[in-house]
Amino acid sequence: MSQTDLAFADLLAKTRHSAVHLEMRDSYGIGEEAAEFEAWRSGWRPSPDPEAWWNEFHTMVREAVERGVVFRRARIVSEPVSDYIKYEHGCTYQNIAAGEVVRWLPRRKASDLTLPGNDFWLFDGEIIMWNHFTGDGGSAGPELDERPAVAKLCATAFDSVWDRATPHEDYRV
Repeated sequence: MSQTDLAFADLLAKTRHSAVHLEMRDSYGIGEEAAEFEAWRSGWRPSPDPEAWWNEFHTMVREAVERGVVFRRARIVSEPVSDYIKYEHGCTYQNIAAGEVVRWLPRRKASDLTLPGNDFWLFDGEIIMWNHFTGDGGSAGPELDERPAVAKLCATAFDSVWDRATPHEDYRV
C-alpha cells in the first residue's frame, strides 16, 4: 500500500460522520489505473462481478458506510466528456456498490462557484486531504490540512457542487 493509500486509510478509519470527495480534472494518469484505462480504450470492460474488481479501497468504503459514515463523491466534468471520464463513469458502479453516492456536474454549471484549486477529500468537515497532480495527471502526493477556515471553504464548495450535480444514475456521458 502506498503512502497516499496509508494516509487515506488512516483518515477514513477515524472518520465518524462524513467523507466527501471533489474531483475536478477531466483526466487522471494515476499509475495503478493507467493499464486498465488503456485496456478500456481498446474495448475491454470490467466485469459486473464484484469478485473481479473489489479491492482494499472498496472494503474501506464499505466498512466506513457500515459504521454510519456518509460517503459522497462529486465530479465536475467538461462536456463533451473526455475518454477518461467515459471510463470513470462506466466504472462508477463499483464505487456505488461499496456504498458511495456519486454525482456529476457539467463544468459550465460550475462557473459561478467558488472552488478550491485542487481535488480534495474532506473528512468529518474538519480534515482535508488535498490531492495534488502533475500536469499529465499523475499523483504529486497528498497534503493534509486542518485549517478550520479552509475546511469550511471545502465543505461549502462541495455542498454547492452537490446541490447542482446530477445523480450518477441520471447522468449520461
